[in-house]
Amino acid sequence: MAKSKSAKKSTVKFVVDCTAPVDDKVLDIASFEKYLNERIKVEGKTGNLSQCNVVISRDRTKITVASPQDLGFSKRQLKYLSKRYLKKQQLRDYLRVIAASKNSYELKYYQITAGDDEEAEE
Repeated sequence: MAKSKSAKKSTVKFVVDCTAPVDDKVLDIASFEKYLNERIKVEGKTGNLSQCNVVISRDRTKITVASPQDLGFSKRQLKYLSKRYLKKQQLRDYLRVIAASKNSYELKYYQITAGDDEEAEE
């Protein structure tokens, strides 16, 4: 019985939460998912997702990347590709990618408050 439990493959899920920009209609989540499908590297090759059982799915505001535990898929690669996508869409000056938890990232707006008030008073 112990062998059957260890034979079951565990998966790691990484989530990119795009709630704020999608609600404001700044970011198109479908094109972001397509970008990740084309660019994610598995075992050093792009376009190698289905052979290695890596699955990318999306809800209305979240993209989930599920990968087998033994594949060693990197969360850092998701952050890198998210930042590149934002740069390509010219949104990098307004949005940033923040780690919300151990297995998730969140796209948030930069907080710009203090500098504008001082300039208006002068």
